[in-house]
Amino acid sequence: MSAAAPAAVTALNEAGASPYVLLCEHASNHIPPEFDRLGLPEAELTRHIAWDIGVAELSRRLAARLDAPLFLAGYSRLLIDCNRPIGAPTSIPEISELTVIPGNRGMDQRARDRRAERFYWPFQNAVAAHLDWRAAAGQKTIVIGIHSFTPVFKGIARPWHGGVLYRRSAGFGDALLTALAEPGLHLAANQPYQIGDLTDHTVPVHGEARGNEAVLMEIRQDLLADDAGIAAWTERLAAALARIVAG
Repeated sequence: MSAAAPAAVTALNEAGASPYVLLCEHASNHIPPEFDRLGLPEAELTRHIAWDIGVAELSRRLAARLDAPLFLAGYSRLLIDCNRPIGAPTSIPEISELTVIPGNRGMDQRARDRRAERFYWPFQNAVAAHLDWRAAAGQKTIVIGIHSFTPVFKGIARPWHGGVLYRRSAGFGDALLTALAEPGLHLAANQPYQIGDLTDHTVPVHGEARGNEAVLMEIRQDLLADDAGIAAWTERLAAALARIVAG
Protein backbone atom coordinates (compact mmCIF):
# COMPACT_ATOMS: atom_id res chain seq x y z
CA MET A 1 0.00 0.00 0.00
CA SER A 2 1.43 3.37 -0.97
CA ALA A 3 2.05 6.19 1.47
CA ALA A 4 -0.80 8.13 -0.14
CA ALA A 5 -3.35 5.36 0.37
CA PRO A 6 -6.02 6.06 2.99
CA ALA A 7 -6.15 4.17 6.25
CA ALA A 8 -8.69 1.37 6.42
CA VAL A 9 -10.26 3.17 9.37
CA THR A 10 -10.04 6.72 10.68
CA ALA A 11 -11.02 7.26 14.31
CA LEU A 12 -11.83 10.77 15.46
CA ASN A 13 -12.54 12.20 18.91
CA GLU A 14 -12.37 8.85 20.69
CA ALA A 15 -12.37 10.59 24.08
CA GLY A 16 -15.53 12.54 23.27
CA ALA A 17 -17.99 12.92 26.14
CA SER A 18 -21.13 12.09 24.14
CA PRO A 19 -22.98 8.80 24.68
CA TYR A 20 -23.25 8.57 20.88
CA VAL A 21 -20.69 6.60 18.90
CA LEU A 22 -20.96 7.37 15.18
CA LEU A 23 -20.02 4.86 12.51
CA CYS A 24 -19.62 5.76 8.84
CA GLU A 25 -19.16 2.40 7.16
CA HIS A 26 -19.59 3.72 3.60
CA ALA A 27 -17.62 6.95 3.90
CA SER A 28 -15.26 6.44 0.95
CA ASN A 29 -15.34 5.39 -2.70
CA HIS A 30 -11.57 4.79 -2.83
CA ILE A 31 -10.35 1.69 -4.67
CA PRO A 32 -6.57 1.13 -4.83
CA PRO A 33 -5.03 1.25 -8.34
CA GLU A 34 -4.10 -2.43 -8.33
CA PHE A 35 -7.81 -3.34 -8.39
CA ASP A 36 -8.26 -1.46 -11.70
CA ARG A 37 -11.58 0.03 -10.54
CA LEU A 38 -12.90 -3.55 -10.26
CA GLY A 39 -13.41 -3.39 -14.03
CA LEU A 40 -15.85 -0.49 -13.80
CA PRO A 41 -15.84 2.84 -15.65
CA GLU A 42 -14.77 5.76 -13.48
CA ALA A 43 -18.29 7.20 -13.56
CA GLU A 44 -19.66 4.19 -11.68
CA LEU A 45 -17.43 4.97 -8.71
CA THR A 46 -19.17 8.31 -8.18
CA ARG A 47 -22.54 6.56 -7.79
CA HIS A 48 -24.18 5.27 -4.65
CA ILE A 49 -23.08 1.73 -5.43
CA ALA A 50 -19.52 2.73 -4.45
CA TRP A 51 -20.23 4.75 -1.27
CA ASP A 52 -22.85 6.71 0.66
CA ILE A 53 -22.76 10.16 -0.89
CA GLY A 54 -22.40 13.06 1.54
CA VAL A 55 -22.12 11.07 4.74
CA ALA A 56 -18.40 11.45 5.46
CA GLU A 57 -18.63 15.23 5.78
CA LEU A 58 -21.97 15.02 7.58
CA SER A 59 -20.53 12.56 10.09
CA ARG A 60 -17.46 14.69 10.74
CA ARG A 61 -19.56 17.77 11.40
CA LEU A 62 -22.03 15.88 13.56
CA ALA A 63 -19.25 14.32 15.64
CA ALA A 64 -17.82 17.79 16.27
CA ARG A 65 -21.22 19.21 17.24
CA LEU A 66 -22.02 16.36 19.62
CA ASP A 67 -18.48 15.78 20.94
CA ALA A 68 -18.93 12.19 19.78
CA PRO A 69 -16.43 9.53 18.70
CA LEU A 70 -16.54 8.77 14.97
CA PHE A 71 -15.16 5.86 12.92
CA LEU A 72 -14.94 6.20 9.14
CA ALA A 73 -14.14 3.36 6.75
CA GLY A 74 -11.44 4.26 4.23
CA TYR A 75 -12.36 2.19 1.18
CA SER A 76 -15.27 1.59 -1.16
CA ARG A 77 -18.08 -0.72 -0.17
CA LEU A 78 -17.55 -2.43 -3.54
CA LEU A 79 -14.28 -3.92 -2.27
CA ILE A 80 -16.00 -5.23 0.86
CA ASP A 81 -18.93 -3.75 2.76
CA CYS A 82 -18.24 -2.81 6.38
CA ASN A 83 -21.93 -3.06 7.26
CA ARG A 84 -22.37 -6.63 6.03
CA PRO A 85 -21.53 -9.94 7.68
CA ILE A 86 -18.54 -11.73 6.19
CA GLY A 87 -19.79 -14.25 3.65
CA ALA A 88 -23.09 -12.50 2.91
CA PRO A 89 -23.82 -12.20 -0.84
CA THR A 90 -23.64 -8.40 -0.54
CA SER A 91 -20.37 -8.43 1.42
CA ILE A 92 -18.31 -8.50 -1.79
CA PRO A 93 -21.08 -7.90 -4.32
CA GLU A 94 -20.94 -9.38 -7.79
CA ILE A 95 -23.90 -7.19 -8.72
CA SER A 96 -24.78 -3.90 -7.01
CA GLU A 97 -28.26 -2.62 -7.82
CA LEU A 98 -28.27 -3.42 -11.56
CA THR A 99 -24.51 -3.05 -12.15
CA VAL A 100 -22.26 -6.09 -12.61
CA ILE A 101 -18.94 -5.75 -10.71
CA PRO A 102 -16.44 -7.66 -12.89
CA GLY A 103 -13.59 -7.52 -10.36
CA ASN A 104 -15.69 -9.29 -7.73
CA ARG A 105 -16.75 -12.24 -9.87
CA GLY A 106 -15.22 -15.68 -9.42
CA MET A 107 -13.16 -14.80 -6.34
CA ASP A 108 -11.77 -17.72 -4.35
CA GLN A 109 -11.83 -17.83 -0.55
CA ARG A 110 -8.20 -16.78 -0.23
CA ALA A 111 -8.85 -13.59 -2.20
CA ARG A 112 -11.95 -12.89 -0.11
CA ASP A 113 -9.97 -13.36 3.09
CA ARG A 114 -7.29 -10.94 1.87
CA ARG A 115 -9.94 -8.30 1.17
CA ALA A 116 -11.38 -8.75 4.65
CA GLU A 117 -7.98 -8.58 6.36
CA ARG A 118 -7.03 -5.42 4.51
CA PHE A 119 -10.26 -3.41 4.41
CA TYR A 120 -12.88 -4.92 6.76
CA TRP A 121 -11.35 -6.17 9.97
CA PRO A 122 -9.31 -3.03 10.72
CA PHE A 123 -12.57 -1.06 10.84
CA GLN A 124 -14.49 -3.65 12.86
CA ASN A 125 -11.63 -4.23 15.29
CA ALA A 126 -11.15 -0.49 15.91
CA VAL A 127 -14.86 -0.07 16.66
CA ALA A 128 -14.93 -3.17 18.89
CA ALA A 129 -11.87 -2.02 20.86
CA HIS A 130 -13.45 1.37 21.45
CA LEU A 131 -16.72 -0.18 22.60
CA ASP A 132 -14.79 -2.53 24.91
CA TRP A 133 -13.07 0.51 26.43
CA ARG A 134 -16.37 2.32 26.94
CA ALA A 135 -17.94 -0.73 28.54
CA ALA A 136 -15.00 -1.14 30.93
CA ALA A 137 -15.29 2.54 31.85
CA GLY A 138 -19.03 2.22 32.46
CA GLN A 139 -19.90 4.76 29.78
CA LYS A 140 -23.37 4.80 28.27
CA THR A 141 -23.17 3.99 24.55
CA ILE A 142 -25.64 4.53 21.71
CA VAL A 143 -24.35 3.37 18.32
CA ILE A 144 -25.51 5.26 15.25
CA GLY A 145 -24.57 4.32 11.71
CA ILE A 146 -24.76 7.29 9.34
CA HIS A 147 -25.92 6.42 5.81
CA SER A 148 -27.44 7.88 2.67
CA PHE A 149 -29.67 6.20 0.10
CA THR A 150 -30.31 6.66 -3.58
CA PRO A 151 -33.61 8.40 -4.53
CA VAL A 152 -34.32 5.72 -7.15
CA PHE A 153 -33.48 2.05 -6.56
CA LYS A 154 -33.80 -0.41 -9.45
CA GLY A 155 -36.17 1.99 -11.19
CA ILE A 156 -38.42 2.54 -8.17
CA ALA A 157 -38.60 6.04 -6.65
CA ARG A 158 -38.20 6.34 -2.91
CA PRO A 159 -40.40 9.07 -1.42
CA TRP A 160 -38.76 9.44 1.99
CA HIS A 161 -36.36 12.23 2.92
CA GLY A 162 -34.90 10.02 5.61
CA GLY A 163 -35.41 6.95 7.75
CA VAL A 164 -34.40 5.55 11.11
CA LEU A 165 -33.69 1.81 11.03
CA TYR A 166 -33.82 -0.29 14.19
CA ARG A 167 -34.84 -3.62 15.69
CA ARG A 168 -34.54 -3.96 19.48
CA SER A 169 -33.95 -0.23 19.93
CA ALA A 170 -37.53 0.67 19.06
CA GLY A 171 -37.84 3.12 21.94
CA PHE A 172 -34.77 5.08 20.91
CA GLY A 173 -35.60 4.83 17.21
CA ASP A 174 -39.11 6.16 17.73
CA ALA A 175 -37.76 8.94 19.95
CA LEU A 176 -35.34 9.98 17.21
CA LEU A 177 -38.11 10.03 14.61
CA THR A 178 -40.23 12.17 16.92
CA ALA A 179 -37.33 14.54 17.63
CA LEU A 180 -36.64 14.93 13.90
CA ALA A 181 -40.25 15.52 12.89
CA GLU A 182 -40.99 18.85 11.20
CA PRO A 183 -43.50 20.09 8.63
CA GLY A 184 -42.71 18.94 5.11
CA LEU A 185 -40.10 16.37 6.17
CA HIS A 186 -41.08 12.83 5.18
CA LEU A 187 -39.41 10.38 7.57
CA ALA A 188 -40.18 6.71 8.17
CA ALA A 189 -39.26 3.88 10.50
CA ASN A 190 -37.26 1.05 8.91
CA GLN A 191 -37.13 2.55 5.45
CA PRO A 192 -35.71 2.28 2.83
CA TYR A 193 -34.92 -1.26 4.06
CA GLN A 194 -35.02 -3.41 7.18
CA ILE A 195 -32.13 -4.61 9.34
CA GLY A 196 -31.37 -8.35 9.37
CA ASP A 197 -28.71 -10.63 10.80
CA LEU A 198 -27.80 -11.84 7.30
CA THR A 199 -27.65 -8.36 5.78
CA ASP A 200 -26.26 -6.06 8.50
CA HIS A 201 -23.31 -5.92 10.89
CA THR A 202 -23.40 -2.64 12.81
CA VAL A 203 -26.72 -2.93 14.63
CA PRO A 204 -26.64 -6.70 15.33
CA VAL A 205 -22.97 -6.88 16.38
CA HIS A 206 -21.85 -3.48 17.70
CA GLY A 207 -25.29 -2.73 19.11
CA GLU A 208 -27.56 -5.59 20.09
CA ALA A 209 -24.93 -8.24 20.90
CA ARG A 210 -23.36 -5.81 23.37
CA GLY A 211 -26.62 -4.55 24.87
CA ASN A 212 -26.14 -1.10 23.31
CA GLU A 213 -28.91 0.94 21.78
CA ALA A 214 -28.20 1.01 18.04
CA VAL A 215 -29.86 2.49 14.96
CA LEU A 216 -28.98 3.43 11.41
CA MET A 217 -29.79 6.94 10.18
CA GLU A 218 -30.56 7.00 6.45
CA ILE A 219 -30.78 10.29 4.50
CA ARG A 220 -31.67 10.59 0.84
CA GLN A 221 -28.45 11.38 -0.96
CA ASP A 222 -29.76 14.28 -3.07
CA LEU A 223 -30.36 16.11 0.23
CA LEU A 224 -26.61 15.84 0.97
CA ALA A 225 -25.41 16.87 -2.48
CA ASP A 226 -24.04 20.27 -1.44
CA ASP A 227 -22.70 22.12 1.58
CA ALA A 228 -26.06 23.69 2.37
CA GLY A 229 -27.75 20.31 2.52
CA ILE A 230 -25.03 18.80 4.70
CA ALA A 231 -25.15 21.80 7.03
CA ALA A 232 -28.94 21.58 7.33
CA TRP A 233 -28.86 17.88 8.20
CA THR A 234 -26.00 18.39 10.64
CA GLU A 235 -28.08 20.95 12.54
CA ARG A 236 -31.23 18.83 12.35
CA LEU A 237 -29.56 15.68 13.65
CA ALA A 238 -27.46 17.45 16.28
CA ALA A 239 -30.53 19.18 17.72
CA ALA A 240 -32.63 16.01 17.72
CA LEU A 241 -29.95 13.84 19.31
CA ALA A 242 -29.18 16.47 21.94
CA ARG A 243 -32.87 16.67 22.89
CA ILE A 244 -33.05 12.91 23.41
CA VAL A 245 -30.03 12.90 25.72
CA ALA A 246 -31.41 15.87 27.65
CA GLY A 247 -34.54 13.77 28.02
